[in-house]
Amino acid sequence: MPLEKSPMRAPAGRIAELADQCVQCGLCLPVCPTYALDRNEAESPRGRIAIASALARGLADPTAELRDHLDHCLGCLNCEKVCPAHVQYSQLLVETRAMLGPSARRPRLLLALLSRPAWLRTLRRLGDRVALPRWKDWLARRLPALSPWRAALRSLPATTPTAHFQSSRPGGNRPRLALFPGCVASVDDAEAQQAAITLLQAVGFQVSVLPAFCCGAMDLHGGATAPAEQAAENVRRAWTASGATELLSVTPGCLGTLRRALPGVDVLDPVQLLATYAESLCFRPLAQRVALHLPCTQINVARTDADVLQLLRRVPMLEVTPLPRPPHCCGAAGSHLLEFPARAAQLRDATLQHVAALEPRELLSSNIGCRLHLAAGSDRHGRTWPTRHPLTLLAEQLIPAH
Repeated sequence: MPLEKSPMRAPAGRIAELADQCVQCGLCLPVCPTYALDRNEAESPRGRIAIASALARGLADPTAELRDHLDHCLGCLNCEKVCPAHVQYSQLLVETRAMLGPSARRPRLLLALLSRPAWLRTLRRLGDRVALPRWKDWLARRLPALSPWRAALRSLPATTPTAHFQSSRPGGNRPRLALFPGCVASVDDAEAQQAAITLLQAVGFQVSVLPAFCCGAMDLHGGATAPAEQAAENVRRAWTASGATELLSVTPGCLGTLRRALPGVDVLDPVQLLATYAESLCFRPLAQRVALHLPCTQINVARTDADVLQLLRRVPMLEVTPLPRPPHCCGAAGSHLLEFPARAAQLRDATLQHVAALEPRELLSSNIGCRLHLAAGSDRHGRTWPTRHPLTLLAEQLIPAH
């Protein structure tokens, strides 16, 4: 698979330079979810690097088939974690998709709706008034099997949470924190965001909440460069106005994009801070078994999987079992569950088989997209596991200090 190396102009030259770092050892193949799904070299990190290099050097045309192989990538970054040559695969994928531009299959209207919290919240309230969650499956069955709208309807939660963030108390000498609510998460993960504030206050932090808007992750990973950069500028303005010293997101899927927008700023998963002060937190016993789904971004971007486990295991009598990895990925991957619903369902069903084997009382996952995707799959298979963010469980069991 070696390709001729020659000087190139940016951005194609940068893509070729990144691709040249790959030594084609194949250690990425066993940890790649899409290679496990297809057993096709073009569906592996090594194969995608070769495709990106060929496109950048003008040795291949950007056909729909080649584009699909690139767009099937989940961005899980299992490959980066095991790569002995330290290939910057995430950067290569983002720049290649930017060079190609957004895919024709990209559901622009649906993604525009999901990235605007005010629109989403209004439509969700209207849906609640007409009892949409009760007949969403009937409506979904009348849409084409591979329609992004069908996948979105299937993932619609039964109720719309209401966000009521409490003002944070002064935090003494602790750094002042700002919480980034995001877009979908600001509507459907408001409870987890309030849980993060409650837990952080319990260990003495002051937390302010930024305005709710999209960080641009779906645009960035979809090759939509202009809106992704506009979102990054919105992040920079909101961060500057906050006056905080560290930025938090309860959604691991947002962390990489926020860090890209704010180089030099500490952008953290709250569980990282909470684990540092874990000895200050006391929890009520909870005698039940839970399955813990660790999102790819929590393991490979936030790298807080051990922190989540440490905190959950402080709850007396709680039996916590993480789902096996790798190469398992639930298939949500941002907008992947909308653009490739059949592939996403295959990956999700494999994940849910592992959940079923554990016979848990509930399923925990830190990423809202993963959680909605998994909940939709469990509903379709007639299973009744409640799903929630680990922080929500921890806040519910917290014994307040007196």
